Amino acid sequence: MRSGQPLSAGALLPANGSPAPVRTAGIAGLGMAVPEQVVTNEPISRRLDVADGWIETRTGIRERHHAAPDATLSALAAEAAREALESADMEATELDLVLVATTTQDEMLPNAAPRVAAELGAGQIGAIDIGAACTGFVSALALAAGQVESGRAERVLVVGAEIMSRVVDPDDRPTAGLFGDGAGAAIVTAGGPARLGPAVQSSDGVDGPELIYATHHERVIHMAGQDTFKNAVLRLSESTVEAVEAAELTLDEIDVFVYHQANGRILRAVGERLNLPSERVVDCIGSYANTSAATIPIALVEAQRAGMLVPGAKVLISAFGAGFTWGAMTIEWGVEDA
Repeated sequence: MRSGQPLSAGALLPANGSPAPVRTAGIAGLGMAVPEQVVTNEPISRRLDVADGWIETRTGIRERHHAAPDATLSALAAEAAREALESADMEATELDLVLVATTTQDEMLPNAAPRVAAELGAGQIGAIDIGAACTGFVSALALAAGQVESGRAERVLVVGAEIMSRVVDPDDRPTAGLFGDGAGAAIVTAGGPARLGPAVQSSDGVDGPELIYATHHERVIHMAGQDTFKNAVLRLSESTVEAVEAAELTLDEIDVFVYHQANGRILRAVGERLNLPSERVVDCIGSYANTSAATIPIALVEAQRAGMLVPGAKVLISAFGAGFTWGAMTIEWGVEDA
């Protein structure tokens, strides 16, 4: 068929005319990585001249990990990816596509994904960066699912990785203690045992850009904390309901809620707004702080280690970030395709 000619409906069907089988996409393995250096609240509080406990009271954060000056984002992302590959019993050479969600790649060019693919020895496969700030991993996971479900890819590596310590003003009270460094990864395959459900994604490029931003010139995050808080609670709550309804489920049927770990107060506010049992809401921000695009996969790994992701568990993931961007999707854990 010549380029530019529209496909007929018949061109989308197999030769026998029957509908093409619909296949599912699922997570086959998870992994995470954080730098060795742990930074407690004490030196940050001392620099900001605030009382002991001020940061934890306002954010729920006790400590975070910071990358060494010579560390690279691509190496951190690859470390998380290797753990995910091992979990999935897969080699990097079996991958078809690498998606890396990040806002802190090592250079303006090249992007992070080709570097990560090279670090893994994956060969000359597709490699794409996803830019959706803190929502990046959820967005990348939805795109990976679409690639697998359509048959355009068989095995996709999805990574959320950030070195946020390099884009924070250490003298800025609203943000100095809020962010950390880390990476998380998932392997998405056809028929993977953690089945990915419908995804909802939204954005607000009118009001959002004024409330969280970082310019090329400064390379430092600016945030209007109170307005961002209100928007995050609203959008995380809305997207939760939308994703659960899209999956034809109810909130009561969700066993584990995995939200973007932005602030402990946000997690509590969303839980209260939706009347969620606190034991079902993953809260690991105390040990890692806000790792932006890495918070969702890190939280999934933490939930798995805690024994929350049992076979048959229904999981909801949702994130909110600069842009504004936000999104959510459901996952049914440990379900093998027939």
